[in-house]
Amino acid sequence: MTEGADHLAYESRWAIDPQSAARFGTEELRQHFLIETLFDPGRIRLSYTHYDRMVVGGASPTRESGPLLLTAIKPMGTAQFLDRRELLVVNVGGEGVVHADGVAHWLQNKDMLYLGLGTGDVRFEAGDEAAKFYLLSAPAHMKHENRLLTLANAKKLELGTPETSNKRTIFQFINPEANVKTCQLVAGITLFAPGSIWNTMPAHIHDRRMEAYLYFDLDPNARVFHMMGEPLETRHIVVANEQAVISPAWSIHSGVGTASYAFVWAMAGDNIDYTDIDPVPVTSLK
Repeated sequence: MTEGADHLAYESRWAIDPQSAARFGTEELRQHFLIETLFDPGRIRLSYTHYDRMVVGGASPTRESGPLLLTAIKPMGTAQFLDRRELLVVNVGGEGVVHADGVAHWLQNKDMLYLGLGTGDVRFEAGDEAAKFYLLSAPAHMKHENRLLTLANAKKLELGTPETSNKRTIFQFINPEANVKTCQLVAGITLFAPGSIWNTMPAHIHDRRMEAYLYFDLDPNARVFHMMGEPLETRHIVVANEQAVISPAWSIHSGVGTASYAFVWAMAGDNIDYTDIDPVPVTSLK
């Protein structure tokens, strides 16, 4: 990690090709694709990835730390964080507030806040409990309206069955029905029915977009086995609560938990069409 401001640290994650990834052992896979620590009390931590230049991070304000200012980091080459970017903030902790150019946006658990290109001063502040703000940012080419997004306004999709242990509700926060516009970020939250533990199965790839998964609401003693790799060269990463996986465009992204959990998924790339995927039959996986 490289130190930015006193309360901010960042790292770079370089893009890995599928042939190299197929030769990685456990530690190399975790080093390149797993973000183990997102939420560090009183600090902001960022991973600047070279997959569509997505930034994945966490802001963890406390009552003791006071508001945390989001500042640009060296790889961006800009004066402020959102000079050439857009940002999604997802609260996976207690109630908190995001101040954007002097406007206070209160976020409850599982709320999202979209901040568009050119938003200047951005600060994260805790409420009565410790807030955990998951951060997702991608380059932007035009300004869209800052919007607070909730589960109630998200598009709901019911998928899977109890027989395949993947009955789940997908909440698409960025969707035309809610008139939410972004340049390239799309994101949502997936919640499971009791007894279901598989996500995104059958698997798929989408060569036009990278993706990031944050697993949360997972018991500290439980784990998710996140599947990745090309369909004929699959690998897995064992993931704990509040850890994120970077998924390249060439990789499948699926997982199964040893206990119940939820996850935030987010994509950036050439289009924002949810249905633009290349399905992979289970029988083809190796």
